[in-house]
Amino acid sequence: MKILKVLALSSLCIFASLWLAFQFYERSLSEPIQLENEGMLLEVKKGESMRSVIERLQGLGVLRNYWVARMYVRLEGLGSQLKVGEFQLANHMDMRALFALLISNNQVLYRISLIEGSTFQEARQKIAQTENLEITLKKLSDSELLALLNERVRIKLIDKYPAVLLNDLLENFSHLEGLIYPDTYFYHKGDSDFDLLARAHQRLVMVLLNEWQAKASSLPFNTPYEALILASVIEKETGKPSERSEISGVFVRRLKKGMRLQTDPTVIYGLGDRYKGNITRKHLREMTAYNTYRINGLPPTPIALAGREAIHAALHPRAGTSLYFVAKGDGSHIFSETLAQHNRAVRDYQLRRKKDYRSSFK
Repeated sequence: MKILKVLALSSLCIFASLWLAFQFYERSLSEPIQLENEGMLLEVKKGESMRSVIERLQGLGVLRNYWVARMYVRLEGLGSQLKVGEFQLANHMDMRALFALLISNNQVLYRISLIEGSTFQEARQKIAQTENLEITLKKLSDSELLALLNERVRIKLIDKYPAVLLNDLLENFSHLEGLIYPDTYFYHKGDSDFDLLARAHQRLVMVLLNEWQAKASSLPFNTPYEALILASVIEKETGKPSERSEISGVFVRRLKKGMRLQTDPTVIYGLGDRYKGNITRKHLREMTAYNTYRINGLPPTPIALAGREAIHAALHPRAGTSLYFVAKGDGSHIFSETLAQHNRAVRDYQLRRKKDYRSSFK
């Protein structure tokens, strides 16, 4: 009987101890974390473990009980779910909310806007100067970067589009220009420049192929890449968004008739750093791969980043008979059917420019 009493008393003590331990565990999990200010920005770096984060928070006085935190992470299996980036901690959080945040995708977001009509190099330079983005591409050549971007997109999209269509497009990307989609992108601290470019390249491919599969008939080009080239020219020529399809119609009709495009933005692109703000007669006569006053058809690559509207316009040109256009100086254009009409418009709007002349709204 005495043994039974001892066993019962021991069991009661063990139960009481476990109950107290459980109460302490639950209370510790429910207590608010300790922050000196109203909030705190916590950065989790690549390769960092959940244990090291807990140790760091304990050292900063944020966590009241290191061992409770370790036990909770182990029991819940959270160790392998830690995300990289910056997390905004708040005083009202308890330990459960803290670790729920650290395994979520709710990191602090930063943003960068890549603009329609800018060149790839301008976009790449902007990315290189962007805060909180890991720069990894400085030592890569253009061809190496192109191969990596194409391979990433092929892996991501091979099940979403016909393999022949996707592979043919990626094989046509022989140049970085026009390779990425102009838009606003959000990223976390610790993301790399390659991550961002790969997302922008994937977006461009998806937009282009989606638009291509709904294109108008009887276009004077045969591939999505050629459509992208024309879209980039439309992007550079368009000051008034509503004119995109009309400008596309002019270019498409000229291509069908075997007329040269004769568009200044291609000349400027071909000049590169030699362009100083004015096109001269010498520039128009100079033979470059991009001078559409000298070459037939489209230039060999895009000349800028083209947005969805320009891509759509290239694939849905407005019907009509105009073969020429000239900037009026307020961002819009005068469209003409004949060379005589065009020359008259040039005299009226180009040779007699007003002081407030501007070629586009941009």
